[in-house]
Amino acid sequence: MPNAKYDVLGIGNAIVDVLASTEDSFLTERGLAKGGMQLLDAEAAEQLYREMGPGIEASGGSAANTIAGLASLGGRASFVGKVKRDQLGEIFQHDVRALGVHFETPMAEGGPSTARCLILVTPDAQRTMNTYLGACVTLGPEDVVTTDVQNSEVTYLEGYLWDPPAAKEAFRKAMKIAHGAGRKVALTLSDAFCVGRYRDEFMELVEKGTDIVFANEAEICSLYQVENFDDAVTRLRGKATLAALTRSEKGSVVVAGDEVHVIAPEKVDRPLDTTGAGDQYAAGFLYGYTRGFDLPRCGALGGMAAAEIISHYGARPETSLLELAKTKGLA
Repeated sequence: MPNAKYDVLGIGNAIVDVLASTEDSFLTERGLAKGGMQLLDAEAAEQLYREMGPGIEASGGSAANTIAGLASLGGRASFVGKVKRDQLGEIFQHDVRALGVHFETPMAEGGPSTARCLILVTPDAQRTMNTYLGACVTLGPEDVVTTDVQNSEVTYLEGYLWDPPAAKEAFRKAMKIAHGAGRKVALTLSDAFCVGRYRDEFMELVEKGTDIVFANEAEICSLYQVENFDDAVTRLRGKATLAALTRSEKGSVVVAGDEVHVIAPEKVDRPLDTTGAGDQYAAGFLYGYTRGFDLPRCGALGGMAAAEIISHYGARPETSLLELAKTKGLA
């Protein structure tokens, strides 16, 4: 197999995040499920945007955040995601390319506007996400470039994007190309909301279609419909899929066949915002994985990246993850 041009190719929603601090009462009054994610139509998104407090705008999207973290570690990255040729679309494109990431998905000239995620952060650092998918839903198989997938060691798929039929076709195309080229496919389950909607399809992807799966405790328990995390780990043991499972302040667990590695958490003095923690964990883990590091080291890199992200607002690193990894002897 020829050497990969890119360590990771991410395929996901191209979203501009708007983050604002709020009180629990703001969520309660509007019937918003704290810590979860809900989809909004254009009208509801505009109304919530008017009602929320001052916000910070930053390019986001789960897989895009992972790719940004990988770039911060010095990894070679590519991204596929759909934006419209509008103000937010231009912002997103600029931000991704400024990181040194290969991003050549054609902009949509018409149709829905570029996606946005209105993220409400409560005093306990929990984030409640309200997403208008906009142009994201127009991503299709024609946006997946065969040579880019073939030239990527890992193709990383965002579970949030499993909803639109055309995007699902894009995923299946990418998976087929990657495996045909002897490359790996990774999937993040993204949210228990996604798992509940597509449990059977996700189960098939986890156990047969992918090589690496990322999930948090709630997502993996939802997938296997169990109450206890240890029961979910038992279900994963012995399977071919490598699973990297995050547990917030409890650290993470990596399951590879019959091996189970428990990764201690990174200490964070004062968590401010958990937005993007799972995305950055995946970035750190994949950086280590594509360099052939052992699994505990991959998990430690993931925990390090997640700890950096929850120490400030926003879902992308504010300091060089590579320099941070070097200080900890992980790079």
